[in-house]
Amino acid sequence: MKKIKKIFNAAETQDGAGVKLNRVFGFNEIPGFDPFLLLDYFSTDNPRDIEKGFPWHPHRGIETITYILKGEVEHQDSLGNKGVIGPSEVQWMTAGSGIIHQEMPVTAGGKGMEGFQLWLNLKSTDKMIYPQYGDIKADMIRIVEEPGLTVKVIGGTYKKTEGPVRRDSLGVVLLDMEMQPESEYTHVTDEGKNTFIFVFKGHGFFGDPAEKVSRKQAAVFSGDGGIRVKAIDNMRFLLCEGYPLDEPVSWGGPIVMNTREELRTAFREYDEGNFIKHK
Repeated sequence: MKKIKKIFNAAETQDGAGVKLNRVFGFNEIPGFDPFLLLDYFSTDNPRDIEKGFPWHPHRGIETITYILKGEVEHQDSLGNKGVIGPSEVQWMTAGSGIIHQEMPVTAGGKGMEGFQLWLNLKSTDKMIYPQYGDIKADMIRIVEEPGLTVKVIGGTYKKTEGPVRRDSLGVVLLDMEMQPESEYTHVTDEGKNTFIFVFKGHGFFGDPAEKVSRKQAAVFSGDGGIRVKAIDNMRFLLCEGYPLDEPVSWGGPIVMNTREELRTAFREYDEGNFIKHK
């Protein structure tokens, strides 16, 4: 069975125009989470913590996945897309060769927010592909009910149930899992994948030997076999996995490429006004 390699505590910080958030992992932790680059968790009842949002900014070389549990976010981008996602809905955006967008929380009526943004790296051969954007509505996400366990399949496949987004070349799986108190579960993963979990409600024991992981903590695993999970109380967590790219990473804010030269080119093109390659 797999064991916990390391536990990470989400750190309070700010990003965008001053949005308060919890950064679960980012630049310094890349190797253990590859192909994932970053995970942010938003959780507040105070609209002032989020109202300034993430005004217009560029992305290249990655995919961004925004999953909302509470509140609403309005999206606009250089492809002409515009829309609002709410509870149990997802924005899955492939920046590819370049996209400029903004994500602004809808704070009318004193709304707070709970949700996530996850960054997924792209292979070097896919860094400059055509950008794409998709809204995933709540009724598109399949739900699997098992004794003591509820699984929302957002990406990839869970026991033959397919999520609305598939990234088979990376073997990406993204699950929202909720377990009842004292329930137990063993997650079986494919050989060679990196797997991590992030607990955002309750706490439980993970891995073999079992280690306790609590709210606002992430755990990345090592070894072969499955992952044993036991909930202590009502526990909810994200489970994400994928095959590592094992490629060099050159990271500059919202742009992630393979070399410093590619990064310099991206920012030069942004400054010169020819960042967007596909209309």
